This record gives sequence, C-alpha cells and structure tokens, in this order.
Amino acid sequence: QVQLVESGGGLVQPGGSLRLSCAASGFTVPYYNIGWFRQAPGKEREGVSCISSSGDSTYVADSVKGRFTISRDNAKNTVYLQMNSLKPEDTGVYYCAADSRPLGPSLSLAVYDYWGQGTQVTVSS
Repeated sequence: QVQLVESGGGLVQPGGSLRLSCAASGFTVPYYNIGWFRQAPGKEREGVSCISSSGDSTYVADSVKGRFTISRDNAKNTVYLQMNSLKPEDTGVYYCAADSRPLGPSLSLAVYDYWGQGTQVTVSS
C-alpha cells in the first residue's frame, strides 16, 4: 500500500533552517505529484508547496516564497522541503501528500489521495 512518512521536523530559532523529507513507498505508478501542507493550532490546513512527478514544475505559497524550496530525488523516492529564514508563524504540523493525477501539481487539498502522519515544526525563541 502507499505510504508517506515525513521526517526532519523539530524546534528551531527564528531565522534558522530546517529540511523536511517525505519518503514514499508502495506507489503503483512510477512517480506522483507531491505537496507539502501545514496546519497551525486552531487553523485550517494550508498548502505550502508542491512539485510535479518529474520535478520540473513547482509551486510555492506566497507566505513562504523566497524562503522555502521544494525538490525531489526520484531515485530515493523522496521529496524535500528546505525551509530557510524560518518565522514563528511557520510553526505547525507539516504533511506531505501524493496526487496520482497525470496533471500538473496543485495546492488544493482535495486532489491528494494519500497523506503522511505529519512532522512537527516549531519556530520559537
């Protein structure tokens, strides 16, 4: 079965950096579009960034543009989210999700078929 496992979260000071990983397994197609989402306490889940199955098309939310970079290594079945210049408002549980559509990536939660359990990111002094 399809499984997604996030890792790399933790506590970091404002201005610091963190790299999240999403390890995928069990896909029935070679590669899926992958999205990163986050959910802060008391807030709805929001899209952060996404990447196409080939890795040649990406989107980033305005709130993280210029600070976060998404990438993937298909040989390792892993997608990364490099987070720089972190702010307290970046705090939340970060999830990766897989979309099996043969289309470009999207930040809409509705199109994603599979979700990981999430990893906590806390940005605080």
